[in-house]
Amino acid sequence: MFASPAYAQAAGGAAASGGGAAMFIQMAPLVLIFVIFYFLMIRPQQKRMKEHRAMIEAAKKGDEVVTGGGLIGKVVKSVEGDPEVEIELAQGVRVRALRSTLSDVRKPKPAND
Repeated sequence: MFASPAYAQAAGGAAASGGGAAMFIQMAPLVLIFVIFYFLMIRPQQKRMKEHRAMIEAAKKGDEVVTGGGLIGKVVKSVEGDPEVEIELAQGVRVRALRSTLSDVRKPKPAND
């Protein structure tokens, strides 16, 4: 019913002396899982982040933006390379916001006649 210590030691020694091929076979599933994980999750997320960063950096005067806090306003002052933009939330209410806190840039709505 129980294996004697001598048999247990012999079985462990035989499996350990398999060489590099056995180690490769054991590592192959882990490497495969990592490769699949990279192509299905990490790479698309990096692409989305890059597109979002480009969209935020391209915010210009007249664009409607959404801040991280959910405030919606219109960009009234934007200097390329400057980390800040000036946003008009309501008529006469202007705030300065960091570009990094903007979460979305929308197309400006046409003026109501």
